Order: sequence, then C-alpha cells, then structure tokens
Amino acid sequence: MLYTLIITMALVMGGIILVQINSLDKASDIKKEQFDTSVKLAIAQVVSDLEAQETLLAREVAMNKYLSGYSMSITGSSQSRAGSGQNQGGRSYFSITHREYFGNYNKVLQFNYSDTVSAVDNTKRGRPGEFPSAFDILHDFNLNQQKAMEDNLNYNANLLAMREVQGRDIVDRIDPLFLEQSLKRAISGKGIDLEYEYAVQSFSVDDARQIIASDGYKPGNNKVYYDVLFQRDIDNFKPNYLNLYFPKRSGYIIKTTGILVIPTIILTGLLIGIFVFTILIILRQKKLSIIKNDFINNMTHELKTPISTISLASQMLEDGSVTNTPKTIEHISKVINQESKRLSYQVEKVLQMAVFNEGRLKLRLKEIDINKLVETSVRNFELRVKNQNGTVISELNAKNALIKGDEVHITNVIFNLLDNAVKYSKEIPEITIGTLSKNGDVVLYVKDNGIGISKEHQSQIFERFYRVPTGNVHNVKGFGLGLSYVKKIIDVHSAKIKIDSVVNKGTKFSINFPQNIK
Repeated sequence: MLYTLIITMALVMGGIILVQINSLDKASDIKKEQFDTSVKLAIAQVVSDLEAQETLLAREVAMNKYLSGYSMSITGSSQSRAGSGQNQGGRSYFSITHREYFGNYNKVLQFNYSDTVSAVDNTKRGRPGEFPSAFDILHDFNLNQQKAMEDNLNYNANLLAMREVQGRDIVDRIDPLFLEQSLKRAISGKGIDLEYEYAVQSFSVDDARQIIASDGYKPGNNKVYYDVLFQRDIDNFKPNYLNLYFPKRSGYIIKTTGILVIPTIILTGLLIGIFVFTILIILRQKKLSIIKNDFINNMTHELKTPISTISLASQMLEDGSVTNTPKTIEHISKVINQESKRLSYQVEKVLQMAVFNEGRLKLRLKEIDINKLVETSVRNFELRVKNQNGTVISELNAKNALIKGDEVHITNVIFNLLDNAVKYSKEIPEITIGTLSKNGDVVLYVKDNGIGISKEHQSQIFERFYRVPTGNVHNVKGFGLGLSYVKKIIDVHSAKIKIDSVVNKGTKFSINFPQNIK
C-alpha cells in the first residue's frame, strides 16, 4: 500500500512538472513569436524607407533632367456663318504645340459650333441669359488637354528617372548612414532595446557579396532575420537582402518570460522538496514502526524470561517440591536475586530513554577520574567474562584522566560498551578497555574480538531500538537502547564517539572527552 501511494504521488508530481514545463515552453514560444513579428515589421519598415528615399531621388532626377526643357504654345482662328431666325454658328481652328525631352508635339483641332437662343444654360460660362460661349468651351477643353499632356509627360519622365536610379549598382543605391539611422528608428519604434548586427548582401549566380555590414556582424548560430531590398524595381528582380540578428536574443526571450518562469521554478522546486520530504517521513515512520515492533517483541522476551525464572523459583520454595536445605534455599535465592537485578537493569534502560525523550535529564557535573571508573567497571565485569573463559585487559595510559562530567551516566556508558563487547564477542571473549591522552582530550576505548558491524549498519547503530540483524532476533539479548543511550550521554558531555569495525574481526569504540577542567 505504501509503495502504491509513493508511485501514485510520483506520477502525479511528474504530471504536474510536465504541465509546468509545457506551459513555460508555450509561453516562451509566444514571446519568441512576438519578438520575431516585431523584428520582421521593423525590417519591412526599413526596406520601405529605402524605397521611399530612392523614389524621392528619382523625382529629383526627373525634374532636373527630363522636365527642364518643357514648353507649350496654343494658336487658333475662327470663322462664322449666318443662319436663319435666331440660329447662327461657326467653325474654329486651334494648333497646340509643345517641346519636351521626348521631342516636339503638334496637333490641330477643329470645332464646329452653333448658338441657339432657346438653349440657355446658366451653368455655363458667360453672363446669365447669354448663349454659351464657344470660346469658353474651347478654353475648358484646352485646359483638360494640357493637364492630360502634363500628366503623360510626368509619367514618362518619372519612369525614365526611376529606371535610371534603379539601374545603379546596389553599392550606390544605399546610403550607409541612412540605413543605420532607419534601422535604429524602426527597431526602437517596436519597443526592442537590444543590441543588433546587420548587413546588406547581394547574391548572383557566381558570387555573393557583402555590401554593407556592422562591425560585429558574425551570425554564427544566431537566428538571422532578412527581407528583400527594392522589391518594386521596374525591370528585373535583384537578389539583394537586408540581414539582421540579435546576439543576445535567447537571453532577452528568457528575461521577458522571467515573470512567469521564476515563480514557476520556485513553486515547482518547493513542490518537489515537499514531496521528497513527505516520502522520507513516510519511509522513516515505516522504518520506525518496524523497529518499535521489534523492540516490543524483544522487550516482551527480555522481561518475560526473568519474570518466569523468579516465578518458578518462588513456586519451588512455596510448594515444597525441593528439599528445603540451606544450600538449596541459598541457590534459589541467588537465582531470584540475579534475575531481579537483570529485570531492574532492563527496566532502568527503558526509563533512562524515557527521561531523555522528555527532556528531563539533569546532569550532576563534577570532576571525575576516567581511570578510576574504568578500574571499577572492570572489577564488576571480570566475573561475567571469566564465566565464559574470556579475558578483560586494562590499558590505562592517560596521564591526566580528569574530566568534568556526571559520574553515574559515564559509568553507565562504560557498562553499556562492556556489555555489548561481551554479548557480541565470539565463544571466548577477548576485551580490551583503556585510556590515553590525545590532543588535549582523554580518549576512552573498548575493543572486542566479536562479530563486527558492517559498513551499511554503522551509521544506524546509535538510533533508538535499532539492532544489527544477526539472523535470529533473540540470539543476542537487548532492546536496542544501549548505544542510543551512550550517544546521548556523549553528546551532552560535548564528547565525540567513533567506531572502527570489521566483520568477523571485532569492533572498537573510541570516545574523546574534552579536558575542560579549570
């Protein structure tokens, strides 16, 4: 169930991260598209500016070269004819001549007219009520004809001038200063505040030329924006291009999307951290639950054994099933006494840890001699070790073994280490306990020839209820509280404990007590 929950949470977390990444990617794409569109519009504006500049130049050429010799003259004559009644008419002749760059032009126009009294049109020229004037009609016609000829002349002149201007080499068609100013104006007008590099390139079948370029124009892997120059040339399309790129485009895109990216990254990181922390807590609680169950099983076994022995011994004395001789009673009394002490010792361990957990530990600090504590502890343990045909060797080499500490608790530390050395030794225990002076500290060490502790378990042996697996949970007695108690006492005395162990060769615990006696 636990692993199913972890896998489900991991899948959900992975899905959320993928959604966030996808959102950031889309946001970045939108920013890129907006940036690209702005740059393309800016380039198009520059191309349009260049074409407008060339159009003005062509108009100037047309005025100075093709329209400078223009002149026009109009001559004419008329004759009238008599009519009957109120009707009369006539005929007029006009000759129109003009000189221009394209040659001389002459045309003769003939108009027939008649004036009728009844055909009065007050919208025509002349005084109200008069007949429309034929000369007025001819004058209007002349003006329209003149305007048509002038328009035709301007068109031809501009066409020739434009062809002349557009026929120049691309080098002569672009003013570098005007191009630079136009680019600066167009790019800043699109709200882009970023360094850029540009170049004008011309391509032909056999050659590719770089006409104009900024000092640092080296595109490399940068994205290059381009547009065709002078797309409206009259004669032939020429492959001339304006290229533009931004060296810091990627950083600019990231910066513009930073408002979305940074909070998303922070929140995603916090979410991942919370997820990992939750998983670690779940796994730790599971491990702690297993250890506690193991502790309860061990405690039940450890307490049950002396209680059963005491109960059996007292029952033997009560029902008279054994001979009530002084020797028998003495033996049974010793058994009851030993098992009672063993039971008290186990209960004391549990109570000591309870005191630590509740923070009610109060140390009675005083000046103590580590060498004397070791001697006392060895005397109490010698009998137990000799019963297993083992030996305890003392090496008291510390010249100044005085420290400041709680005598009771430090004595308990020594007893715990010696007790572990006996329990985890081989069939014949060989235990060495000693002291030495090192770098201003008093070092207490306990070494055995026991089963050793593998590297993978050495970092866990000081945890509450933890016991190194030995294949059979009850082949070594204990609750898994001894070394946890040792570590806590060492810490409150500002000392340090170190373990050196090799599997099947033995273990050595070293404790460095600071000599802070003043």
